[in-house]
Amino acid sequence: MVADGVDAFLEMQAAERGAALNTIRAYARDLGDMMQALHARGISPLDAGEGDLRDYLSGLARQGLAPRTQARRLSCLKQYFLFLAREGLRPDNPAALLEAPRLDTPLPRFLSEAEVSALLAACAPEADATPARRRRLLAARAALEMLYASGLRISELLSLPRRALDAAPGMMLVRGKGGRERMVPMSARARAAARALMDLDAGRKSPYLFPGRGAGRPMTRQGFDRIIHDVALRAGLDPQRLSPHVLRHSFATHLLAHGADLRALQVLLGHADIATTQIYTHVMLDRLRDAVAQHHPLSAMHDTAAT
Repeated sequence: MVADGVDAFLEMQAAERGAALNTIRAYARDLGDMMQALHARGISPLDAGEGDLRDYLSGLARQGLAPRTQARRLSCLKQYFLFLAREGLRPDNPAALLEAPRLDTPLPRFLSEAEVSALLAACAPEADATPARRRRLLAARAALEMLYASGLRISELLSLPRRALDAAPGMMLVRGKGGRERMVPMSARARAAARALMDLDAGRKSPYLFPGRGAGRPMTRQGFDRIIHDVALRAGLDPQRLSPHVLRHSFATHLLAHGADLRALQVLLGHADIATTQIYTHVMLDRLRDAVAQHHPLSAMHDTAAT
């Protein structure tokens, strides 16, 4: 594998691009699958041509792999062969002209504003709630308020240190993908909910805002999923419709519906590319149609002629 430059490629992804461990593992699996297919035909990746890679990708389609999986594999190949060319391990990039299969972009799933309100209301503990139950609901309230107020990824939320709330009033410092930091707004309600949780957990001496069972580690994703599953049931919602990413989509969708700018949303969500943010433009279509109908001169002329 060393001779094929795979190890060096994976090290570069981790060191220079800050790729997450799961991303590195996915790259290793994808490249391993390609290597196996090429070696079965007696071809080294250092000698493979564009036709060899097309045959490999066609094989993925015949195996019934989803277009999105095929596109991910191709993205990995493009980066890998570009790396080989730049490092002088081969004279060209045979994947440069390969095209990904056409993808249908699914609309993001999101909750209505009323459903979000119901979720937050469901976090209120019962009068006879046990201390453990009360803390669980307090943690749910803080997490849901913060996710909906800022559009955080769940990994960003659960890794927040207690000092994250020490930033300027109304703002919070977040470390996102690739170690990139950004400031996100934090509503007074979300901040108050987080402070209440911190006060309750003051004796645990944890460095995390959302500590796990052991104070030295953050809450796990599985632990968080169990909490919001219970809250969804209390709110009368199908738990299958609720996830941290659905709350992130709800944050973005509701902001745009109330007139937010797409560029501002890109910054808030921590997207490196505006194209990623554009999946939310579905909520802007009605506003755009109304804007043309109300402000375009030809629309006004048409209305006048029709009367």
